[in-house]
Amino acid sequence: MWYSAAVRSDVGRKRRGNEDSFCVAPELGLFVVADGMGGHAAGEVASRLAVDTIKQWMARYLEGADVTMVGQPIASRSREANFLLSSIRLANGMIYDAAQSRYEYAGMGTTVVSVLALDDHVVLAHVGDSRIYRVRGEEIAQLSRDHSLVQQQVDRGIISREEAQESQYRHLITRALGLKDSVEVDLEEHPVLPGDTFLLCSDGLSDLVDDEEILAIVHQHADDLERACQALIDRANEKGGDDNVTVLLIRARPEGEEVRRKAEPSIATQDTVVLADFRPPQGVWSKVKSWLGGDRGDPRMVPGVAGSNGQ
Repeated sequence: MWYSAAVRSDVGRKRRGNEDSFCVAPELGLFVVADGMGGHAAGEVASRLAVDTIKQWMARYLEGADVTMVGQPIASRSREANFLLSSIRLANGMIYDAAQSRYEYAGMGTTVVSVLALDDHVVLAHVGDSRIYRVRGEEIAQLSRDHSLVQQQVDRGIISREEAQESQYRHLITRALGLKDSVEVDLEEHPVLPGDTFLLCSDGLSDLVDDEEILAIVHQHADDLERACQALIDRANEKGGDDNVTVLLIRARPEGEEVRRKAEPSIATQDTVVLADFRPPQGVWSKVKSWLGGDRGDPRMVPGVAGSNGQ
């Protein structure tokens, strides 16, 4: 299955710096958004360390490097899903160690949402309150579950979803990378249908733009993911721009559908990447399967693109 993707990141209207980071690596089928937290720009350090570590170790796993998986694998998930799980666990340890080693990094952490595209299905992994949505036809579904205090209150029937949106505690998260020496990661796999669009975002979007608005904007710009990303950011900023906003869209397109841009990437800047007409390289995945049988090939890897708006 062929995909197109775009990502934009914006500082918002009230923050001085951008502590969000992102990674797009079509040669791996890997897409990541991280929203950092911590004083003295430590949040930017944490989010950057997360996306860099995840990308680097996913590449090493898929190259067949002799590396040890971190933690116990989940037997019900695919080998590729467990690669992603292990990479996120490793990123957690790297951030935790960095936070312990330098005073100015104390308490830093980051959320993370990630999608690993595997031709006709995707692996989803997340920690924290950044979100993954899927737009399929006329419906939008939140595929991730917020690791937050207000989500726990909603689950227990203490408050409604509407009340959660207005709660003074809505930014208190219960999980993040780097806060402890180990972390629980939510890991799922979902089939993909042609036309499905996956949205990864920091809470700078989801706190201000409701699901129906997101759906309408994605539909309005279905043929131009870059414009869709910008329109979503513009809407968040129109509604206050309280936080940094990062929006990453991935669309599975039907075979033969024409796309506007053909370059890969057609745009690559510090805060914007646009990809069109790419396929998670089947050569990588077939070699993964052959390695499991003892044939360790030497796949050709093409550098991906990572971004962070704060410098």
